[in-house]
Amino acid sequence: MAKEEQKNAPRPIQVDESKSISHYANFCRVTGSPEELIVDFGMNAQPMGANDKPVEISQRIVLNFYTAKRLLHALHVSVQRHEEVFGNIETDIQKRVKPKAEA
Repeated sequence: MAKEEQKNAPRPIQVDESKSISHYANFCRVTGSPEELIVDFGMNAQPMGANDKPVEISQRIVLNFYTAKRLLHALHVSVQRHEEVFGNIETDIQKRVKPKAEA
């Protein structure tokens, strides 16, 4: 590679994960405004049937639309690769639930 090409080559972004905290979420809600998207993640204690308790939101991420579009692409590619290996991911929970065996 020529020196000019090396000079203009993109440098990998360094990431410091030392202060990151991981949370599990089985609920996601997207809202927003003309300037940004707000993505809430939380835990739905009763994903099947009536839920008397409110969903507890543990994380809120606010993104501009440029970052949201890059995230959309990254998630699309990741899910597509997963499905190529493991098969279709059914998002309709009613289609995933197996009926109880008749006695």
